[in-house]
Amino acid sequence: MHFLKIGIVVVMWVLGAQSAEQPNILWIYAEDTSPWMGCYGDNLNFGETPNIDSIADRGVKFTRAFVPAPVCSATRSAMMVGQNAIRFGGHEHRSSRGGTKLYLPNGINLLPEILQAHGYTTFNNGKTDYNYVWDQGAYNYTLRSKTDFSELADRQPFFGQVQTKGGKNNTSRFSEQRKVNPADVTVPADYPDHPIFRRVVAQHYDAIRMDDDLIGRILRGLDEAGLAENTIVVYFSDHGANHLLRHKQMVTEGGLHVPFVVMGPERYVPAHLVRTDLVDMLDLSATTLAWAGIEIPDWYEGRDLFADDFQPRLYVAAQKDRLDHTIDRVRSLRTERFRYVRNYKRDRILLHPQYRDRQDYTIHLHHLYREGGLSERHRKIYFGERPAEELYDVLLDPHMIQNLAGDAAVETELKAHRRLLDEWLSLGDMGADEESIKTLMFNGENQNWGEGVNEEYEVYRTDSDGDGLSDKWERLNDRDPKDGRLLFQFDCGGWQTEGWSSVDIAENLAGYLGFLDFRLGGTCGKIQREGLACYASEQDRALRIKLRSDHDLRLTVFANEKQIGGGAMDANDIGGELEIRLDESNWSGVVHRLDIVFESAVGTVVEIDSIEVVRE
Repeated sequence: MHFLKIGIVVVMWVLGAQSAEQPNILWIYAEDTSPWMGCYGDNLNFGETPNIDSIADRGVKFTRAFVPAPVCSATRSAMMVGQNAIRFGGHEHRSSRGGTKLYLPNGINLLPEILQAHGYTTFNNGKTDYNYVWDQGAYNYTLRSKTDFSELADRQPFFGQVQTKGGKNNTSRFSEQRKVNPADVTVPADYPDHPIFRRVVAQHYDAIRMDDDLIGRILRGLDEAGLAENTIVVYFSDHGANHLLRHKQMVTEGGLHVPFVVMGPERYVPAHLVRTDLVDMLDLSATTLAWAGIEIPDWYEGRDLFADDFQPRLYVAAQKDRLDHTIDRVRSLRTERFRYVRNYKRDRILLHPQYRDRQDYTIHLHHLYREGGLSERHRKIYFGERPAEELYDVLLDPHMIQNLAGDAAVETELKAHRRLLDEWLSLGDMGADEESIKTLMFNGENQNWGEGVNEEYEVYRTDSDGDGLSDKWERLNDRDPKDGRLLFQFDCGGWQTEGWSSVDIAENLAGYLGFLDFRLGGTCGKIQREGLACYASEQDRALRIKLRSDHDLRLTVFANEKQIGGGAMDANDIGGELEIRLDESNWSGVVHRLDIVFESAVGTVVEIDSIEVVRE
């Protein structure tokens, strides 16, 4: 549902009276930055981030601050509204750039609009990236540069944002003397310890150091303009590191945990304080209004962090939905000790196709997967089938490697976290519905980040031969869109692994550039594909399946839940090919569903290269 936005109806305060009572507020808003600074105890950056560290030392350092989403536009949209993006529909990455436009509900105004209506000069230098239609007049002043505040003396009080590149800094221009040696870094445990990942980690350190230099210039600019004493300065980020595959775009500790330090006049911000309570970055939006002496609107989900009656949070929650062309839905919750994750799109592998697929570190990870060079834990966390639930003891396992869901020892914790997430979602989740076809068409076709790879995009594409695969899908995978023949090739780019689900299978490793791989949880398991529209032809003779197995294997195939044939595979038949004669009485009409049942020893590993109909 879409709403028309109305303007703010607020009585303007007298600017002169407000100036004496209200502080200036400056957000230094970094992109894609994890808290790897000296003030956060990072040894490699100790003494190398003096400006960020000085804000923490002179004011308050929050050690456990989390953003509401692991991607820029959803986080930024939420913080400007003071409400989680799933409440008002701003959860899909970069909505309103095409397709269906999103308007905020009646009566809801952006943070700078509220501040402006109470006498504040407002500005933003750099990125906005809001997922809705918004009035550019929300900002009524243009900052000359990120470091020049000389003309603001007569425009107090002000609320401004200076956007920095953070993790996106081009460190090729950074001083070689200050760059981190990749040999000196510790690669997080959820990544292979390889020179490529060492370089990625080192580059993020360099990006933070480069950003710190800019922050130093910003602070000097405030001081030179005579504004430092009455200005609250906030430094934080929109989500975790951009080139680490389990940071940005993932509802992990790495994706959601951000730096958050504040300094300012002591009547607003205590000095030399470390806060260890759980913080939702929506709290910053609420706290900003409180600093300005403005009543926090009833739609705000954040809290005034410095209120006399402040109560620490029991949990912070986060959402992940479509990212560029990648359709997804994940909800997560962080408590004192645990992170709980609920996956709704279980047919997607954990490392879903995305804009970083062309980066060498992603290519290398897929190479390791194909060649069997990944450890079992890395194979599982990148290419494993998504479980319905995940639970991690992040105090003992900060990189979220060991999923405890299903462990009887934590059943009580699992139920408690399940209940808390349900409580949070009960306040509203517009991500429960799919986007409009118009929006899908815009975001899934011919954008800079690639072409839509999820089955949801297929609803509007032409399917000339009715085999359940669009003409576009088939052309991009070197197939004839008019042959009417069922054909799945799982190593062709990943799309054909989408839409497959499993029953009684312990692990489904639908690799983007690999195969449809899985491990039997018992002696019998099944994979299935629904949503087909393939017409069974009289020329169809057999179903050919190319696969490998580490144990002898028996297969039974069903079409529309009717058995059409079966066969057996010898474990010694490397690169084997099995042809299953089709039962013509059951292989007829339109095939909407295909099921393949596997019988073998517990733990049997199966790798399927392709499934296709063979014709006379």
